[in-house]
Amino acid sequence: MNFGKKWLFIFMMCTPFAGFAQDTLINKLDSLTRKKDSAGQQINNINPKAYNQRTALDVKSYFVLLGSNLKQEFTKPFHMTKKDWRNFGIFTAGAAGLFLADKPIQKEALKFRNRNTAVNDISKYVTNFGGLYEGYTLAGLAAYGLIFKNKKIFTTTLLATQSYITAAALETVLKYLSGETRPSYYGPEQVASPRFLGPFSKTQKDATGRTTYSSFPSGHTTVAFAAATVFASEYRDKPLIPIISYSAASLIGFSRITENKHWATDVLVGAAVGFLAGKQVVNNYHRYAKLKAPQQAKNSVSFTLHYSYGHFEPGLVYKFR
Repeated sequence: MNFGKKWLFIFMMCTPFAGFAQDTLINKLDSLTRKKDSAGQQINNINPKAYNQRTALDVKSYFVLLGSNLKQEFTKPFHMTKKDWRNFGIFTAGAAGLFLADKPIQKEALKFRNRNTAVNDISKYVTNFGGLYEGYTLAGLAAYGLIFKNKKIFTTTLLATQSYITAAALETVLKYLSGETRPSYYGPEQVASPRFLGPFSKTQKDATGRTTYSSFPSGHTTVAFAAATVFASEYRDKPLIPIISYSAASLIGFSRITENKHWATDVLVGAAVGFLAGKQVVNNYHRYAKLKAPQQAKNSVSFTLHYSYGHFEPGLVYKFR
């Protein structure tokens, strides 16, 4: 099973699980998507006590949240605000400008790699970290959190896998729609230039006859930034972790260019898709945690009656929570 089919299979398998007993919770999660205080305040100042038995993810809640993430990501275009569309337009304009520079950037990146033996060797290792190696890393972190009963690491790693799956599903759909040729699609005597072959041209043959897949966007970069964003968001109170997370993801993206697998635009868009998927997953989890937390005391009004100076004095007391 190739990479694209694998993630499409995961997406299809997750759908029935996510649909199981999800209506009430997902509707509540959807209703909180516009309320930044439901997630934003907790993300800015995350309390380790937020990761407790009540908010722990079991099999059912994991797939319910995963279903909510997929639903919200794929329906996002239908719920975008004017600000969202403006930001999208600005980003698209920037990506279009970079697209015009894809060819010269690719040539210079290959020259840089070929001139530096160390870069050539390291690039191959780093690019692998954006795929199978990253899966091993997440599995190791999850095992560490489980063995040493560190709920935050364990939960964060589970969220990273949700982000990984959500971003991979988005990236797979974009690949099917774009059908862009990879730099490696062209032979040594051909001029490499990105071309979009259109929907359902995801599978192609390169110059050597090997099967290649649509270049847009970079899958390695997408999932790398998806996982990195989760760790960077959950541990933003520890500045070193966001730096390490985003640096590693950026190196993976750069390696896809030096390995002649992707154009610069593919890496930029992949990073953006992964980042947005990661933020969605983190925000959704904290909405979930807010719903699962004990009911907070709300503002209340009470009636009081005091006896003073020979007569009764009624009154109202409004308590702010």
